[in-house]
Amino acid sequence: MRVTIWGSRGSIAAPGPETLRYGGNTACVSVTGADATLLVLDAGTGIRRLGASLSRIPPRIDVMLTHLHLDHILGLGFFPPLRTPGCAVHVWGPASATLDLPARLGRYLSPPLFPVFLRDLECDLTLHEVPCPPIRVGEFTIGADLICHPDPTVGYRVASPDGVLAYLTDHEPALGVPDFPASPEWTSGYAIAANADLLIHDAQYDDAEYAVRQGWGHSSLQHALAFAQLAKARHLVPFHLDPAHADDELDRRLRRLIDDRRPDFAVMAGYEGREFVVSQGTVTTNG
Repeated sequence: MRVTIWGSRGSIAAPGPETLRYGGNTACVSVTGADATLLVLDAGTGIRRLGASLSRIPPRIDVMLTHLHLDHILGLGFFPPLRTPGCAVHVWGPASATLDLPARLGRYLSPPLFPVFLRDLECDLTLHEVPCPPIRVGEFTIGADLICHPDPTVGYRVASPDGVLAYLTDHEPALGVPDFPASPEWTSGYAIAANADLLIHDAQYDDAEYAVRQGWGHSSLQHALAFAQLAKARHLVPFHLDPAHADDELDRRLRRLIDDRRPDFAVMAGYEGREFVVSQGTVTTNG
């Protein structure tokens, strides 16, 4: 299982000299299997670079949307497979209490926000609503569960013979918990992350920022570490990085946290272009 980060910022894209190392694109992660199965987790602005990297358009691509906030779908209309006749594109995402997934997604992929209607995309498009029973795509078994974030939002658990990836961006497991973490059965996202080999998790704030942003749907870096400890994850990748946090500040925060907490699992920076290979329960990286 090869996992590549194409965008790790949250809320809004943040290009500029102060974000060159971690990158300024919003959430997008690709997962490629040994059989060339391709999953795309979220369709933020990073998906454009993923599309540009494809030497050929595969016959099928599955795009797994955690939710429909703009920073997670802004790049969808710029993803070449959606404009490729004959390419089977399956988009998975949550409905709301009042609108189904096609109606919700069509609000973005239509004028005046986008020049092309969802119904006019040239690919063979199929939309699926989550959460649902576990699904099988190529070598992957994928589970989805609702997590704590404003508007319907899910986390994804991607399992293959090589290991387990848990993807929990836009997640606030500490909401309403005076002493976080609580017991596993009362913790949002626990079932998705339990014993994951690689956990990609929201870490938008530090503790001081989180104190005045409770209920916004995001975690502090400290909470992400505590959640990973609770879930017994083997590797943690902080994700959904605040657009106001420059590269040097992110480095300092991560070093300080590791020095202070000394976790018994690996914590690896979630910067754009970083690749992780999960094989037989071990994780290696290109950085």
